[in-house]
Amino acid sequence: MNGADTAWIIVATALVLFMTLPGLALFYGGLVRARNVLSVFMQCFAIACLMSVLWLAAGYSIAFGDGNAYWGGLGKAFLNGVTEDSLSGSLPEVLFFAFQMTFAIITPALIVGAYVERISFGFVMTFSGLWMLICYAPVAHWIWGGGLLAGGDDALFAEGVNDFAGGIVVHQTAGLAALVVAIFLGQRSDKSKPPHNPGMVMIGAAMLWVGWFGFNGGSELAANGSAAMALTVTHISAATASLSWAFWERIKHGKSSLVGLVTGTIAGLASITPASGSVGPVEALIIGGVAGILCQEMCRIVKGAMNIDDTLDVFAVHGVGGMFGIIMLAVFGHADWVAQLGGLAVVGIWTVVITTLIVFVVKAIFPIRVGQEDEYTGLDLSSHGERAYDITS
Repeated sequence: MNGADTAWIIVATALVLFMTLPGLALFYGGLVRARNVLSVFMQCFAIACLMSVLWLAAGYSIAFGDGNAYWGGLGKAFLNGVTEDSLSGSLPEVLFFAFQMTFAIITPALIVGAYVERISFGFVMTFSGLWMLICYAPVAHWIWGGGLLAGGDDALFAEGVNDFAGGIVVHQTAGLAALVVAIFLGQRSDKSKPPHNPGMVMIGAAMLWVGWFGFNGGSELAANGSAAMALTVTHISAATASLSWAFWERIKHGKSSLVGLVTGTIAGLASITPASGSVGPVEALIIGGVAGILCQEMCRIVKGAMNIDDTLDVFAVHGVGGMFGIIMLAVFGHADWVAQLGGLAVVGIWTVVITTLIVFVVKAIFPIRVGQEDEYTGLDLSSHGERAYDITS
C-alpha cells in the first residue's frame, strides 16, 4: 500500500460523491420548474443510496470480479474475501471499491435529467437499480475490469479501448439510456417554463466542476504527475467549453446566458473525461473549444430535428460529449481508431438494447409516467407530499 496514493483517492472518492450530492442535484433542480425541484433532489439522493447498496451486493463484483471477459461474476458479492488488508494495486481494495461506487452512483443519476417532471418514482428506482447492475457494471468490466474491450489477446480489439475516466463507461451509457427513456416517456405536457432558478444551476455546475477533479484526477489511482496533468487538462477543457458555448450562444441569439455558460462547463468536462489521462493542455483547449459548440448544436438537434424531449439535454451534453472525447483520442494519436470506434459501437448497441428491455420490464410493474393531473400539480406535491416553495411556477 502507498500512503500518498491512498490519501489522494480518499479525497477523490469524496469529490466524486460531491458531484452527485449535492452538485448534480442542484444543477438539475434549478433547471426544472419550481413545483418539481424536490422530486429531482429526491431522485438523485435516493438513487445514490440504492446504488451504494447494490454496488456492495453485486455491482462491484460484476464490474471488477475475477470472472471472464464478459462479466466479473459474483465472487466478490458483499465484498466477500475483501479485508482492510486486501490491495488493489497500491490502494486498499475497499477504497478502490468505494471510489468506483461513486461512479456507479453518478452514472444512473445523470439519466435523471432526461425524465424529470413527468416520471413515476417507483419506475425511477426500479429502472435505475436494474440498469446499473445489468448495463453499467458489465460495461465497466469490459473496459476497466480487464474484460472484452480492455485489450490483449483475448479481447475484442487487441489495442484495447482508451477510456481513462468514463467517456464510454459513464457518459455514453448514461446519454443513450437517457435518450431511450425520453422516447418511451414522450413529451412533457408543458414545456413553456424556463429554469426556475438559474443561480441554483450555477452553484450545482460549480460543484460538479470541483468534484470532477476527483473524477478525472482520481482515475489515475495514484498521487503523481499524471494525476496532476489529468486535473489540469480537465480544468482547461471546462473553462474553454464554457467560453465557446457562451460565444456561440451570443452569435446565434444576441445574448449569453448564465445557464448556457455553465452548461458549456459540463460539456467541456464530459468531453475531456476519457482523454484526461492522455492529452496535454493544448489538446484540452481544442477539445473544450469544439465541445462547447458541438454539444450546444446537439441540444437543438435532439429537441428540434429529432423531436425527443430529453428535458435537460443529457444525451446532447453527456452522451455526445463523452463520445466526442473518445474519438478525439484517436484524432490526436493517443488511441487506436478501430478500438475507439469499435468500443463506441459495441457499448452503444448494448446500452440501447438493454435499456429498452429494462424499460419494457419495469413499466409492466410500475407506470412509467404520472397522470396528467399529477404532472400539472408537480411531482413535489403529487409524488412526495412536499413543496419547495410557498408559491410554485
